[in-house]
Amino acid sequence: MFSKACEYGIRAAVYIAQQSGRGVRTGLKDIAEAIDSPEAFTAKILQQLSKNDLIQSSKGPTGGFEMTAHQLQTVMLSDVVRTIDSNLIYTGCGLGLANCDAQNPCPLHHEFMGIREQLKTMLETTAIRQLAESLESGAAILKR
Repeated sequence: MFSKACEYGIRAAVYIAQQSGRGVRTGLKDIAEAIDSPEAFTAKILQQLSKNDLIQSSKGPTGGFEMTAHQLQTVMLSDVVRTIDSNLIYTGCGLGLANCDAQNPCPLHHEFMGIREQLKTMLETTAIRQLAESLESGAAILKR
């Protein structure tokens, strides 16, 4: 459903939120290891998240990535998905067809519309902070 980049982006944002909640700025290597993602790929994803003001990036020997208190309160799962995968998840065909719409539906079109609306609601009402809290409490994991 999500691209691999988006999956890693969500994991990275959740991990950074968890660390930020502890008052810790974390580096690329630690993030990549924590989310089980290649470093170079993670760097590109983090650059996108930073450029779109979903996380903060600091350079230098004490640099790294973090989320401000404001970001922890306002960044939603939908923000990360939209930044990395655009709005395609809300508009794309469930089977990946280029020309699927109400006039020319794919076999999944009508069923997928309802699922897509539920997914949109979940993404727009789930804060990254909430996911980080479930990680912090031990109720969730980021890698196997």
